Amino acid sequence: MWMSSLNISKLKGKSEGKLTKQICKVVLDHFEKQYSKELGDAWNTVRDVLTSPSCWQYAVLLNRFNYPFKLEKDLHLKGYHTLFQGPLPYYPESMKCYLSRTSDRLPSERHQTGNLKKYYLLNAASLLPVLALELRDGEKVLDLCAAPGGKSIALLQCACPGYLHCNEYDSLRLRWLRQTLESFIPQPLINAIKVSELDGREMGDAQPETFDKVLVDAPCSNDRSWLFSSDSQKAACRISQRRNLPILQIELLRSAIKALRPGGLLVYSTCTLSKAENQDVISEILNSHNNIMPVDIKGIARTWSQDFTFAPTGQECGLLVIPDKGKAWGPMYVAKLKKS
Repeated sequence: MWMSSLNISKLKGKSEGKLTKQICKVVLDHFEKQYSKELGDAWNTVRDVLTSPSCWQYAVLLNRFNYPFKLEKDLHLKGYHTLFQGPLPYYPESMKCYLSRTSDRLPSERHQTGNLKKYYLLNAASLLPVLALELRDGEKVLDLCAAPGGKSIALLQCACPGYLHCNEYDSLRLRWLRQTLESFIPQPLINAIKVSELDGREMGDAQPETFDKVLVDAPCSNDRSWLFSSDSQKAACRISQRRNLPILQIELLRSAIKALRPGGLLVYSTCTLSKAENQDVISEILNSHNNIMPVDIKGIARTWSQDFTFAPTGQECGLLVIPDKGKAWGPMYVAKLKKS
């Protein structure tokens, strides 16, 4: 069920109401110290966008399994454009994603058992890890930290894998993942998807050298949501435990490497700006695994600079999308590795 312009304008009011969200000072002060050093002058713009939800943008990923032709026409009329226009290294025709140059947001569709949703709202930068994986029909793919399911849905818009394994250790998030898959994927294809609740650090031992492609969208400091933590005590606790996240991220990557077949590709992603959780994690993996090689993805930044603002990472295999005015996507770090 697509939404009329009346409903879209109603929703505008709701998104403007987001300004009433309170910024958590504990988190902002912490980010200010860290990111002003790591990003330099760029942090000022990033901070302005992250702390202004009325500027946030939402991409509309159309579901090829219940294609909304009428909605697509309506989006064109409203001035939406497709992401990733122009020649691209890998962009399957079956994936259609639209965005507005303003902060318009379509309402989310309700989950209805037996009815497939027509579109998925997402931060456009979250498609970059999916596209970096270059999924082909028939391949075996693992989404190691899969909830809430947006990247699994996007993978299935790109190709029909021979086997898709979606894993999520957190039981509440696992339920969310199952519902997302049920909402977007038709029954015959659902039967080819395995959903598990394994500690991701154990996957490599459970399924060694099984997968052609592995996506590790790791638990991280979720900068956008942390900035609006409603409980400042919990926020302070999160910040104090933040230094442990790279340890978990490295363990997840080591497990993913074991699960990957020789010659296979691995993509690591986070939705934080933090160098400790991004470049430093990948550097540690490259320094400690002689069977893992970096894959140069600088071409992605060159090709997609019209849609995203990239910050330098000092790595050929790593990209960092930073929120910018008019391109409010990210944060999103993406790194690509190959197992020899």
